[in-house]
Amino acid sequence: MKSKIIIFAVVLSSIVSLMSFNSAAQTGPYYEMRVYYCHPGKLENLLTRFRDHTTKLFEKHGMKNIGYWLPVDNKDNKLVYILSYPSVALRDSSWKSFRNDPAWKTVQTASEVSGKIVAKVESTFLKETDFSPNDFTNSAESRVFELRSYKASPYNLGLLLARFRNHTLALFAKHGMKNLAYYTENGKDDMLIYLISHKSKEAAAASFGTFGKDPVWIIAKDASEQLAKGSITAKIVSEFLVPTDFSPWK
Repeated sequence: MKSKIIIFAVVLSSIVSLMSFNSAAQTGPYYEMRVYYCHPGKLENLLTRFRDHTTKLFEKHGMKNIGYWLPVDNKDNKLVYILSYPSVALRDSSWKSFRNDPAWKTVQTASEVSGKIVAKVESTFLKETDFSPNDFTNSAESRVFELRSYKASPYNLGLLLARFRNHTLALFAKHGMKNLAYYTENGKDDMLIYLISHKSKEAAAASFGTFGKDPVWIIAKDASEQLAKGSITAKIVSEFLVPTDFSPWK
């Protein structure tokens, strides 16, 4: 009986998830996650430029700095950060005015005297889910952030969002993980991207270990997969991040 109730709840919530997902695409706030890959030996130059100039210029042009992070295992010389905007239109106008700002042009030219800093930029546009805690408060203790990206199997994003809304977030908290922010990828119907935090990578491993064995999780997982007739996730990517010294969110 308990399993049938969970299946019904998942079906109902998946319908709500898809309705929320479609309507959210039309409203703000609008988030953007940007990943900068630096040329070898140039990461410190990029951090200095952001610390001393870029973050201030972003704010000047109406972009809100949410957080800046470096991967714990930063083999690719990456900087990961998130900005927010009131709307898509204001995002585009903000970037246009930023790039045309004489102050930015001066900073960019001066910082690249010895060569280009950034080799590649990746941009992902995000919409917050209806269940996102949006917990942007800072922690008094050191912690690691975990950025997790789930690609849903075909037509199953609604089921995935329902499972997170109804079960996963509460179970994460139960097992010592802090829920921070949950997003879908704007313009796509198969991506869930979220941030949680842990005391350490070791604490994360321990938390996920107990989470995976929790009977409530096992029932919820089985119920959603019965409806999908298989896994509702096609791919999961995880990366541990630490905030930069200039990140507003630590």
